[in-house]
Amino acid sequence: MNTKPDIPPPENHPSVLAGILKRTGTVAIFFVLIVAILFLAAGRLNWIWAWVYLGISLVSVLINAPIMLRTSPETIAERGELKMTENWDKVVSGFYALAMYFALPLVAGLDVRFGLARDPSVAWHIAGAIVLAVGLEVTSWAMLANAYFSTAVRIQSDRGQTVCSTGPYRFVRHPGYVGVILQCISAPILLGSLWALIPGITATVLIVIRTSLEDRTLQAELAGYQDYVQEVRYRLVPGIW
Repeated sequence: MNTKPDIPPPENHPSVLAGILKRTGTVAIFFVLIVAILFLAAGRLNWIWAWVYLGISLVSVLINAPIMLRTSPETIAERGELKMTENWDKVVSGFYALAMYFALPLVAGLDVRFGLARDPSVAWHIAGAIVLAVGLEVTSWAMLANAYFSTAVRIQSDRGQTVCSTGPYRFVRHPGYVGVILQCISAPILLGSLWALIPGITATVLIVIRTSLEDRTLQAELAGYQDYVQEVRYRLVPGIW
C-alpha cells in the first residue's frame, strides 16, 4: 500500500505562515501610519473624505485577503518576506513609498488644515473614490492571477517562476502597476487636495520607471517572457506603451 507523508497545507508551513504574518504586520503598520499622518496633518478627525479613502482601502484588503489566503497563501508569504532585489529597485521603491505613503497624506492633510487650495466639488471627490476603488481591484485582480506577484523585482527561481498570461495579463504586461497608478492619481482627488497631486504624480512617474526596468529584467532573465512580449505588446496602456 502506498502512503504519503503527512505534509501540512502550504499556509501551515512555518516559512509560509511566517511570511503571511509579516505581510499582515506590514500592511497594518502602513495603514496606521497613513491614518496618523492624515489626521495629525489635518489637525482634526472630522474629515469625511479621509475616512472614505481609508474605508475603501480597508474594504479592498478585507475582500482580497481571504481570497488570497484560500487560493495562493504562498504569494502573500512572498510579499511578506524581505528578498534580494535589484539595487535600482531599492531606490525606486523607496522613493515611491516615501511619495505615496508619507508625502501624499501629509500634503493632503496640510492642505485641508490651511486651505491651500479650493476644495473641489463633491462630484470630484466621488470620481476619485470610484477610480481609487477600480485601481485597488485591478491590482487585486493581477495579484490573484499571478502567483509570483512580488513586492521585489526578482526572478523567483526558488518558487519555479513562470510567465503569467492569464487574467489582466492578457491585455497588458504589468496590470498591477496600472492599478497602482490609478491609486496614485485618484487618492489626491478623493481627498480634495490638488497639492497632493504633486507627490501622486511623482509616485506615478516612479512606477512607470519601475515598469520599464522590471520589464527589461524579465525579458533578460525569465524564460518564456520574450515570447510573451510578442503576444502582449504593451506594458501599461494598450496601443500606447
